[in-house]
Amino acid sequence: MAMYADSLKEAEGIPEIARPFAVYADGQMVGFTMFAFDEINDDPDRYRLWRLMIGESFQGKGYGSAALEAIIEYFRVNGADEITLSTKESNTSALGLYQKFGFKENGEMNGGEIVLKKPLRQP
Repeated sequence: MAMYADSLKEAEGIPEIARPFAVYADGQMVGFTMFAFDEINDDPDRYRLWRLMIGESFQGKGYGSAALEAIIEYFRVNGADEITLSTKESNTSALGLYQKFGFKENGEMNGGEIVLKKPLRQP
C-alpha cells in the first residue's frame, strides 16, 4: 500500500498531468495505475503509463490484461496518438503483457528501464 500512497502524493504535485486510478474487480481493489496525460506540453512522450500494479494475490487472474485494455482505450478516446512506458528488463511478466498488447521496445532506456511504445493512430 505504501507504493499507492507514494504515487498519490506524487500525483498531487502535478494534478494537471497525473491521472491516478484504482483497479477494481467485483467491487474489490486489486491494483493501481497512474499515467501522465500532458495536454499542455508538446513532448513526444506526453502520454506515458507510469505505473500499473496488480496486488500479488490477484496476479495471474487476468486483471492486468483487463486494466491495460481499459488504459489503452482511455488514451485512445482522449486523443493520445501513442503511449510510452518503461519497465525493468528483468520484469518478464510485465514485458510479456505489454508486448501482447502491441508495445514495442524502441532502443531507448529510462533510468535503467527499457522504453516501450504503442502507436494508437495510423500515420
